[in-house]
Amino acid sequence: MLDQNFTITQNAEHKIKELLVTEAPESRFRIRVLGGGCSGFKYDYKFDSNLAKTDKFFADGLVVIDELSLTLLMNSILDYHEDLGGAGFIVKNPNTSAKCGCGNSFSI
Repeated sequence: MLDQNFTITQNAEHKIKELLVTEAPESRFRIRVLGGGCSGFKYDYKFDSNLAKTDKFFADGLVVIDELSLTLLMNSILDYHEDLGGAGFIVKNPNTSAKCGCGNSFSI
């Protein structure tokens, strides 16, 4: 799903749909970029039913991103990966200049 220079892979969209149905059917899946982590910024995922007029919607409205976070996520890809080491969402962000070993904290 390509929209406004942010892509959600089929794996990620499938997992988001699964989580919303089982965990929070009245909510959306919010992706945010927050200050923090060992590299300056970190990704945050949560279920959210409080939407703002400036929020941008993806994956047929299931995923929501605020405008500021979207500027930091421009041209990024959200994927979901599952293997023997664990499972989780991964953001492939071409705007990062460095990231920590956990892959969830980055700098621009």
